[in-house]
Amino acid sequence: MSPFTVKFITPNSLLNPTNHLSSTKLYATPSQTAVPAPPPAEIAADRLEPRVEKKGGFYVLKEKFRQGINPHEKVKIASEPMKLFMENGIEDLAKIPFEEIDKVKDTKDDVDVRLKWLGLFHRRKHQYGRFMMRLKLPNGVTTSAQTRYLASVIKQYGDLGCADVTTRQNWQIRGVTLPDAPAIFKGLDEVGLTSLQSGMDNVRNPVGNPIAGIDPYEIVDTRPYTNLLSQFITANSRGNPEFTNLPRKWNVCVIGSHDLFEHPHINDLAYMPATKNGRFGFNLLVGGFFSPKRCEEAIPLDAWVPAEDVIPSCGAILETYRDLGTRGNRQKTRMMWLIDELGVEGFRSEVVKRMPEQALERASTEDLVDPKWERRDLFGVHPQKQEGLNFVGIHIPVGRVQADDMDELARLADEYGSGELRLTVEQNIIIPNVPNSKVKALLDEPLLKEKFLPEPPILMKGLVACTGNQFCGQAIIETKARALKVTEEVQRLVSVTRPVRMHWTGCPNTCGQVQVADIGFMGCMTRDENGKVVEGADVFVGGRIGSDSHLGDIYKKAVPCKDLVPLVVDILVDKFGAIPRESEEGEE
Repeated sequence: MSPFTVKFITPNSLLNPTNHLSSTKLYATPSQTAVPAPPPAEIAADRLEPRVEKKGGFYVLKEKFRQGINPHEKVKIASEPMKLFMENGIEDLAKIPFEEIDKVKDTKDDVDVRLKWLGLFHRRKHQYGRFMMRLKLPNGVTTSAQTRYLASVIKQYGDLGCADVTTRQNWQIRGVTLPDAPAIFKGLDEVGLTSLQSGMDNVRNPVGNPIAGIDPYEIVDTRPYTNLLSQFITANSRGNPEFTNLPRKWNVCVIGSHDLFEHPHINDLAYMPATKNGRFGFNLLVGGFFSPKRCEEAIPLDAWVPAEDVIPSCGAILETYRDLGTRGNRQKTRMMWLIDELGVEGFRSEVVKRMPEQALERASTEDLVDPKWERRDLFGVHPQKQEGLNFVGIHIPVGRVQADDMDELARLADEYGSGELRLTVEQNIIIPNVPNSKVKALLDEPLLKEKFLPEPPILMKGLVACTGNQFCGQAIIETKARALKVTEEVQRLVSVTRPVRMHWTGCPNTCGQVQVADIGFMGCMTRDENGKVVEGADVFVGGRIGSDSHLGDIYKKAVPCKDLVPLVVDILVDKFGAIPRESEEGEE
């Protein structure tokens, strides 16, 4: 087996955050690191044979492992998706009339499946001939120039064009047409963006602390790590075939704060800051994921890596998953299924084989994350670690923005900050580096007074919603407008004293991450009191984030959407201390 090699060199100063350790208290959190690994299961030697092989520069599934594979694997075998980018296949495809594309299976598979490797998602069901484009935006950091460019793309599509902040600190733009795609790719490259390897069986956007580098209480600046991860995974936006044929999607995050803004427990790989023998590094959590049939929190790999081994360890884990993961039922191909099959220790031993020195240290007990930390609210004005500067968190209702909004956000970032914007996994935006002298003028801007509020109503603060069936063909119900309407109605009926995180997802794929919400809504079809089929939701309650993370449980299934407001009111009163506003008024 070929040893993994690091392809990107970074100054040691970026990956040696010793300056943070002197002021950071060490905490031992055995729940994250000291779980004893079960004894390795007896694994047949032939099960550990890699199922893929490299041919013509790309990894393909070996002939002997092609029995019972799922349709997406067959599409990959028929034609390598990355050739659409790396061999300029997109140029030819973009010239074919759409009605002709649909007449040939290969080109139809191109637009419906393979283009997702390039970040282009055909909206066949609701916007035939148009695409959503998903960017790569490591750590959620973007610039005013990048924001203006994305605005210029969606602006040309009028009412069909818009953008969303996603639950992975990322941009998605909508309305894109195939003939425009080659020019858009060129424009992205010119402003330092890429959409490459952002969909299907690839590594998703690396998530980090949204206030990395400006956070007075951060453990480590996550930006160097998330940038390196993204560069490594995409070969500096040129395309990296080493990791484009995974069995399924794969998520990674680097934790930089006690707040766990990055949601480590729902990632396939999470880097948890910890010291060992005076060295800074990370304990590894693996296997967290959501799917329609199963949701699991990440578990300890019983492994610690020094800071300089973030990339090698990520590569070794990805290679293990790529080589050994199953490719049958898509509902059973996420990495945790492989961990289950091999056992944690068996999986770990395969990772060790793929490390450069074939060695991996055991986990450290010196976790740097304070498990008793109270998670901070990022809305409003907050002083940065840089004296005289502030970051301002603003609320983007369910993450939806229009072209004019993006232009205005870019202007505000230039005029009041340093030309930078930060995206959060809660679908909101932060404007960093605002001098004290400019804070008041920024807060007086019409956009922040009328639309994107720095201090939104308390129930709006934790509101998250996936795309829904306005655009997404897999979504069962409309989510964004409904989430806002239900929340507005609930606010009129009850008063709450603390934010309650409410997440909406249009289908069981749970892009809206309802299982980590205080109250979650998963779209379904159901029947009303008259037996009529209507849009509804399965309601989840009890999800927690942070060091005591816990996935929520089903509270009530198949509730018609028209009946959600009174149900939410009851849940808020019974479980979150809400007070009916009628009672409030009566007491006054």
